[in-house]
Amino acid sequence: MTSSHSAYINEARSAVHTGDGTQVNLYLQALSASLREQARQRPRTVAKDDRERLYQRFVPPGHFQRARQVLHTHHTVLLSGHPGSGLRATALMLLHELPEAGGSFHELPDTVDDDSSSPFDSGEINAGDRLLLDLSGADETRYLEIQNQLSDFRDQLIGRGAHLTVVLPHHLGYLLRSDLRPLTMDIERPPARRVLTVHLRHFDINPSAAELETPELTAYLAKAPLRDVADLADRISRNRDSMGTEQGFPHWLSGALAMVTDQTARVAGDLSTHHTGTRRALLLALAMFHDTAPATVFSASTALLAVLRHPPDERPRLEHSDFKAELKEIGAETQPSGRVRFSEIGYDRAVRDHFWTYLPDLRLRLCDWIGEYLERMWLSQHEREQVIARFSEQGLRTGRPEDLLRLATRWTGQNAPPRLMSDAARVLANGLADDRYGRSFRQQIYDWSTNAELSPRLKQVLVLVCTDVMAQTHPDQAMVRLHHLARRDRGPAGAAAQKSLLTMARADSRLYRLLLSRINTDMTGSHGEADSALFLALADATRLIRSASVRAALVFGWTGILRRWPWERWRPDVDRWLTACEDDRYRDLALEVLVAACGGDSSRLGSLYRVAHDWARTRTGHPSLRAETTAALFQKINSAQGFEPFSVSA
Repeated sequence: MTSSHSAYINEARSAVHTGDGTQVNLYLQALSASLREQARQRPRTVAKDDRERLYQRFVPPGHFQRARQVLHTHHTVLLSGHPGSGLRATALMLLHELPEAGGSFHELPDTVDDDSSSPFDSGEINAGDRLLLDLSGADETRYLEIQNQLSDFRDQLIGRGAHLTVVLPHHLGYLLRSDLRPLTMDIERPPARRVLTVHLRHFDINPSAAELETPELTAYLAKAPLRDVADLADRISRNRDSMGTEQGFPHWLSGALAMVTDQTARVAGDLSTHHTGTRRALLLALAMFHDTAPATVFSASTALLAVLRHPPDERPRLEHSDFKAELKEIGAETQPSGRVRFSEIGYDRAVRDHFWTYLPDLRLRLCDWIGEYLERMWLSQHEREQVIARFSEQGLRTGRPEDLLRLATRWTGQNAPPRLMSDAARVLANGLADDRYGRSFRQQIYDWSTNAELSPRLKQVLVLVCTDVMAQTHPDQAMVRLHHLARRDRGPAGAAAQKSLLTMARADSRLYRLLLSRINTDMTGSHGEADSALFLALADATRLIRSASVRAALVFGWTGILRRWPWERWRPDVDRWLTACEDDRYRDLALEVLVAACGGDSSRLGSLYRVAHDWARTRTGHPSLRAETTAALFQKINSAQGFEPFSVSA
């Protein structure tokens, strides 16, 4: 095997494009649907459908009943326990089984956004709300801050009939305040075999007790986190579908366990027999590009040697073994499909684990290898997804989330091919989905979103992952980041961010209130122009207009509009409101908002009068409704100026 080769595009297996524009949009549109579907499949979401699915598979842990009693009595329960014991699922289910009392079910933010270190905002608690706060990844400072803020927040919860479950950080148990211990419940891990059985039953797989008591399965279940037990059930189901029912449960189980069994000792032994760097490079290249064409593995191995600056083998090419023989020497073979795989199931993952664990000094250069290779080589979308997933898994497993961020920024740089934006979105989505580092990625995306100097492509990628990934699990935090992007960018990313914001707010009344509040907070600041435009696109004369707090927010926003802009600019939006007021269910309250926003200023009231007069003359439709609407508005304007109608006595 030679140590260096040149690469050229002989056959493109995906679209070849050399510039931005429509092609980029097509890439991102296709990716959007895929990311959204993947996000829905993750158990972290608090959406009702996902909670229902989890409820059907949930096995109550030890002390679940006592945790339920604490929540009912105190409206708050704090859950502690070892990682992998199902704490988050327990927190979700405690809230899920509460009766719906008109409030919302949402997760409180776990990042520091807009200079606020508190996730608690009593102004946003509504009657019957069910709230989750996951502190499993919190650091010492944040954990202590939140404990200090919790007592006052609990009083608000009780007063409004809301409930809160908190997942505590196991590694900071020694910092728990004594006054919170009565609210704390230690959750015991439910029997893993029972969890597996319940999940299998939902796949219509019902093994016997003896089939579930094999030594290999018992050893695995003793240590595996519950999320991995659920994944094992999924693997068994997929093996059933691919192998066929005639194989039977023992074969499905054996294949599934082979994918997750620790084989690092065997890899270490095999590496000791492969003394040359070229053989070891081939091992890792195949592990990363598993189930691809021989040419792909060959070029990936060559690229790895180049990145590591391995000295070339100067022998003539014909003195080397052919590639098929080299693959056989490392235990690999070419399948009838023409793709190369290791003969042993699960060996590819073991090789990846070994290199990232026991060659830590190579991790940064392995990041560069993957980054460079995917930049210049054309792979199918599925192959690219698999490589990115494998790299992400290793980076997160070994505590290097910065390597994922490094690729995301590299692939969205000015000189990177536009098609790499999809890869950047994938790597960020993988980071957001990680239990351990998801919070770090949400914080980094916040920091990026507030940076006006960010590259245009990275902005577009951030809009995509906020909309299709983060919004599925942490909609409040997604909205904050999209808002920053919308107000700082005047190009495609800003327009896309505003569209996503409006879609989210129109679909959820709580998010509608939240976005109104955010816009009003800084409408007079440096981003007032962008926030004013966003307010007009959002403000609805009929949406929640009977809520006093919503009307107050609308008055505040309209006040800023009327002061900032000449009447010609806000006229189309007032026309839209007047048209909505033809429905007498909303007329009085909506007109009160517009008049109150004038603040008694005769000039603004006069402009509002003029706009309404013109609207009544040019508006097509029902003359009587137009007349009633304008008459009601004129009466409110007169009242605002202190002119009351004369009453005529008999």
